[in-house]
Amino acid sequence: MSIELLTLLFFGSLLFFLLLGLPLAFVLGGVSVVFLYFTWGFDSFFMVASQIWGTMGSFTLVAIPLFVFMAMVLERTGVAKDLYRMMHLWFGGIRGGLALGTLAICAVFAAMVGISGAAVVAMGTIALPSMLERGYDRKMALGVINTGGGWGILIPPSILMILYALITGVSVGQMFAAGIMPGVLLMVLTAIYVLVRAHLQPHLAPALPKEERGTWGEKFRALRAVLLPIGVVVMVLGSIIGGITTPTEAAAMGVLGALISAAVYRQFKWSIMQEAAIRTFKLTGMIMWILFAAHAFSAAYQSMGAQDLIESLMQGIPGGAWGIIIAMMVIVFFLAMVLDPVGIMLITLPVFMPIVKSLGFDPVWFGILFVINMEIGYMTPPFGFNLFYLKGVVPPGITMKDIYTSVIPFVLIEIVAIGIIMAFPEIATWLPGVFF
Repeated sequence: MSIELLTLLFFGSLLFFLLLGLPLAFVLGGVSVVFLYFTWGFDSFFMVASQIWGTMGSFTLVAIPLFVFMAMVLERTGVAKDLYRMMHLWFGGIRGGLALGTLAICAVFAAMVGISGAAVVAMGTIALPSMLERGYDRKMALGVINTGGGWGILIPPSILMILYALITGVSVGQMFAAGIMPGVLLMVLTAIYVLVRAHLQPHLAPALPKEERGTWGEKFRALRAVLLPIGVVVMVLGSIIGGITTPTEAAAMGVLGALISAAVYRQFKWSIMQEAAIRTFKLTGMIMWILFAAHAFSAAYQSMGAQDLIESLMQGIPGGAWGIIIAMMVIVFFLAMVLDPVGIMLITLPVFMPIVKSLGFDPVWFGILFVINMEIGYMTPPFGFNLFYLKGVVPPGITMKDIYTSVIPFVLIEIVAIGIIMAFPEIATWLPGVFF
């Protein structure tokens, strides 16, 4: 059977079973095992087992359950409520101020937890009702929470960056450093959009009345809310940049910071710790099964020799090396609308990375573009995770259509950011060069 037909059958089978709604891990692993058996026979399973065993011994994987547990604890401490009160006082007096404050809190959460859902749920519960009560346009409010919540996978620490580093062999520390300036770029671009839109259409995001803006004494007292979040960020990122810990060990520092925060907010309770631990086990177990299935996929894919076919197809794309990179981004963009980000990484990266390296591009720079695309996937219909996180906490009057349409301008901002980082790679590569 020709390699072209094998490739068509392989990916066609994956797509067919995924569209049936079967779990990604079992589809990826099951289809790969079947193709492996008919390609190389029973002995090929030893190769898969060997790869899985090697992955299980990876020290980098320890960071995943630690960062997840850290996020689950922080989500329940009440730190988000105090942060929003502080932003309410400081930013509420300008048009679009509450939206800017929400974006700032999302950025702080992103620098603490490393996943997307925590900030979306927290701000959907706290910030959204506040903005709607004060006359904010619902699409503006929903879009701000949706896009800001996605920054958790770009601004370090990031679980997706750890997985990217594990799959591609790049340094986790370099990926973390590379995510800082692109994260700031996205914050600035989104803030500019909110301010300009609020200036041109004041009814979309009105300023708070004077009686709600607070006195200077209240504003300065409210600044105490940022001390614990800043402390957690310093414990995680500061320990990495200062050379005190590896990125994996820094995850343990983050857990310590989260537990201290829970104690300060008097939420250090057995019930909360138990719930956080159980959710951590569930999420980590899901990620591990997908990783194991991905090894079977990688082994099956390589055994068919399909990588040569993909490379030859990529070489035929017009526009040379940049045309190939843009084509990869387009492929990932559409995959992110329908598939789990972890699954997309494990399906595409074994194909893309040899090509990226052969074209002379920096894998860390490409990783940032890839992660931003995953971030877009979290906020785009029909299956973006943030859309469903948000739907779970919004008031009854807000429909799924409202949530879907609210993301359009913010997706365009993310695409513009990708273009800027492609044009100026130093945005992603400068800090890794400085720190490492």
